[in-house]
Amino acid sequence: MSRSRLSLCFSKTGIFGVGIVLLGFAGLFISSKPSKADSIAPLLKAGVAKVEITHPDAIKVNDPLFVKALVMQVGAKTGVLLSVDAVAIGEIGHIKNDYLGIVRGRLEKELGISPECVIVNASHCHGVVCPDIDEKTVQAVKLAMGQLVPVKVGSGIGHENRIMENRRLRLKNGKEADVRHAYSMPADDEVSAIGPVDPDIGILRFDRLDGRPMAVVYHFACHPIMGVPSGGNTADFVGYASKVIEENLGEGALALFVQGCGGDINPVGYKEVDQPRNAEPLGNLLGLSVLKAAKNIRCTPTSRFQILQEKILLPRADLSPTIDLLLLEQEKLLKSLQGTSLNLKTAIPLAIKYNLSPEFPSSYSHRYLSEKKSGKEDLKKHDETNRGNIKAYFDNILVMEKLTRLQTNLALVRKHQEKNLAAGRKPLAAEMMALRVGEFVLITFPGELTVEIGLNIKKSSPHKQTFVAGYTNGYIYYTPTAKQLENRGGAQEDSDCLLAPEWQMQFENKVAGILRKF
Repeated sequence: MSRSRLSLCFSKTGIFGVGIVLLGFAGLFISSKPSKADSIAPLLKAGVAKVEITHPDAIKVNDPLFVKALVMQVGAKTGVLLSVDAVAIGEIGHIKNDYLGIVRGRLEKELGISPECVIVNASHCHGVVCPDIDEKTVQAVKLAMGQLVPVKVGSGIGHENRIMENRRLRLKNGKEADVRHAYSMPADDEVSAIGPVDPDIGILRFDRLDGRPMAVVYHFACHPIMGVPSGGNTADFVGYASKVIEENLGEGALALFVQGCGGDINPVGYKEVDQPRNAEPLGNLLGLSVLKAAKNIRCTPTSRFQILQEKILLPRADLSPTIDLLLLEQEKLLKSLQGTSLNLKTAIPLAIKYNLSPEFPSSYSHRYLSEKKSGKEDLKKHDETNRGNIKAYFDNILVMEKLTRLQTNLALVRKHQEKNLAAGRKPLAAEMMALRVGEFVLITFPGELTVEIGLNIKKSSPHKQTFVAGYTNGYIYYTPTAKQLENRGGAQEDSDCLLAPEWQMQFENKVAGILRKF
């Protein structure tokens, strides 16, 4: 066998798994095509539960945060999918780096669930979770485990393209910028195009044998960072979407969100300033789109359940050349600043006057005509001076905006260079998971994958319903495409990254190998 862990996910107390192992490698995974063995294989059982994880002393609470658990079992083979309303599973945010190990250790000890069979996905909302989230997570799994019943399963693909936009802006000079609150956007006339989005919603539906809904897992790619008008603690559009789904399904059914390749995808209207930012209408739209697709999914009993874990070693970048280039660009921008007699107090009123009446900005038109008739050009020359000063002042502002973008991203590049040097430039170890339930295939990764990574994998996959989730089982910062990394220092995704460009090919090759095992 390869160094990957081909996990059968047996309960320690079960003996069924031992029998399967003796059948040999061919019996490790259930065939994607029905066989005679399928008709006698034990059917999938499932159980779900949720536990609130909102921080009790957080800022004003707008809506609750949850950890939601889906436990799946075929015979003694058990797997767990956890959806957490948090920014990441360790490294950044409020979940500590030992969380995953603690949760897996307890589940193995107390429930006999192998660590290699536990998938934990962060929605990437920026809510504040409780300090004892590890305890709450184990509690959710135990509750779900206690409700295991035979289920019917179905899957499909929904569609939603109204609530998100690619935040990377392709500039006419060949570089790229991104849409963030950390700095200004480039001028409109510098922007030539934007990147793609992924409108697909991957849906995995579980019904009880009597047809009552149990759970809907829905996979979608978008940063849940819209916020709410009150500024309160929130699960963002994910919380609203799940609420819509659960209230409409009824019967105690749960909606579990799985974040996809949303590294460069913002909620639409993220930078609007004319009205309060509000995640609720976006969540309502997403929730309704999930329901629209889910109602057309036909569920049937199945024994097709596979889960495995793989490890991958990824190359770290040497970021010193990038830092040197950014410092040179910073110096160039600083030298381009030019003196002008104006300041903010005088520049703004002048700019308004000279845009309101470009031909006669300093007085009424008849004054200009009178001067012309008498052979004078005092107002005309005055206007030329003012126009030059206005241009110089606003050119300086545009340089300042470029400097803020550069300096913010330079700080990220420097941070990751320090991390890579501290690690001795040794390859970065990352955990990948793969889950198949029926026709639904999910690949997971701990990085903030950008959308083109997911689109590439879906296009090349032999399985029609293939979905890729970032933010899972750890956090290794942004993982953009090799092409995007040519722009390092220009946008957050390429600056907030530890990896060398070669990582993408290695990752996609590894994924292709995993998909062939399914």
